[in-house]
Amino acid sequence: MPVEISYITAFFAGLLGGVHCLGMCGGIVGALTFGIKQEQTNSSSYTPNSTAQSTHLFTYIIAYNGGRLFSYTLAGTLVGGISMLASNLPILNNIQYSLQIFAALFMIALGLYIGGWWFGLRKIEKAGGALWKKIEPISRRFIPVRSPFQAFILGSLWGWLPCGLVYTILIWCISTGSALEGGLLMLSFGLGTLPLLLAMGIFATSLSNFIRQTWVRSLAGGIIIGFGIFSLFNLSLRMQA
Repeated sequence: MPVEISYITAFFAGLLGGVHCLGMCGGIVGALTFGIKQEQTNSSSYTPNSTAQSTHLFTYIIAYNGGRLFSYTLAGTLVGGISMLASNLPILNNIQYSLQIFAALFMIALGLYIGGWWFGLRKIEKAGGALWKKIEPISRRFIPVRSPFQAFILGSLWGWLPCGLVYTILIWCISTGSALEGGLLMLSFGLGTLPLLLAMGIFATSLSNFIRQTWVRSLAGGIIIGFGIFSLFNLSLRMQA
């Protein structure tokens, strides 16, 4: 699959899976927002200026999401780097092909999930529960948030929250065979998740309602499934060559 198409596909996977992201991370953003507002109210320098308060709050939310995207990109870089090392070892060539087939199958699973036809990816989230149990207590040390940098660190920790969508794109990174492309693939996915998590009011509601429409999710799911099948076809030709 052309690299540019992979990035676009990952972006739309994040965008159209945004309702799922809103359900998982929306509460966290809400808790972060409430904590910031509480800190502002308790601060001796607090002034009830709605414009300044909104700007200040948005800075924290941007920092939080920046940390989350940093974690995604780092994870994609690591997975892509491991894939690159494996592809350069002749002994592991067959394993590399197997991993790429596995990644293509997960791409099909992602399309089924986004299309609303199969939700088996939710079971994958349980696999990351053990890691999250170790990270979650550390994240509590940064609450309440008192600075944008602290929000960035908190976001980078919450970026490891168990999520079937994230894990699927990570597995997809295996097929890149490149640390750079793996990182960019995860970054593209992360950017796709931003609109719903950053949007507020009427725009957020309209975007959410649009994404929830059956035809939109079916079209997106079908396209991603098509890419997965195309990847399997390409792999079969390479293995026969």
